Amino acid sequence: MTSVSAVLESEWTKIRSVRSTIWTLALAFLVTVGLSAVICATINATFDNQSQSDQATFDPTQAAFFSMTLGQLALIVFGVLVISSEYSTGMIRTSLAAVPQRATFYTAKVAVAGALALVVAMATSFITFFLGNALLGSHKASIGDPGVMRAVVGAGLYMTLLVLLCVGAAAMLRSPMLGLGILMPFFFLISPILSAVPKVKTVARYFPDQAGRKIMETVQTSDNQTPYGPWAGLAIMAVWVVVALIGGYVVLKKRDA
Repeated sequence: MTSVSAVLESEWTKIRSVRSTIWTLALAFLVTVGLSAVICATINATFDNQSQSDQATFDPTQAAFFSMTLGQLALIVFGVLVISSEYSTGMIRTSLAAVPQRATFYTAKVAVAGALALVVAMATSFITFFLGNALLGSHKASIGDPGVMRAVVGAGLYMTLLVLLCVGAAAMLRSPMLGLGILMPFFFLISPILSAVPKVKTVARYFPDQAGRKIMETVQTSDNQTPYGPWAGLAIMAVWVVVALIGGYVVLKKRDA
């Protein structure tokens, strides 16, 4: 039986040796931090032009994380490539021959991807917050303000859960093109559009991204009211992640490589 530590080391070696996976994480960091700086500097320069109601409900913490909408693009690609690239190259046969215990193989891959995503996500979250709020000038928030630490830590957890959700979905779909072809439209078209349609937004608010992003809000407005709070929203996203990961394992266990 293959030792767990050896499988973990193998999965770490595979991830760091593939340039595309490392670059996607680096891109997620650079895009999120860089775009946040631009957005926050622009908000600070034009803040006086906003209406009084917008100024009164301004959430500097959430403003710093506006850039995550685009930054999560790279995270989705990373999550999909972690496992589906092995199917596209045929490496999955070699991996399963080396580690016939599929539960061990899958758990190790999820654990390594999740741990790496968590480190990058937390670094991205804290740097994005501090840099973005430094550029907001007098409109900034402090890490000690009510709800801010929760939002910053929650943003890192949100990004990590997003990666794990994509890993599970990609394990079910077994194809990079199919995985990206389904997940990209869902997160960037279907979910945002449905969340803005009055008759279906009550359902869309339970989508993983819509629920998970609740953790990053520190100011309650009429536009972001939901029947659940920040941590409950992240818990809803976590349920989606668990279902996706279980589905990925079931497919891996029952289907040939």
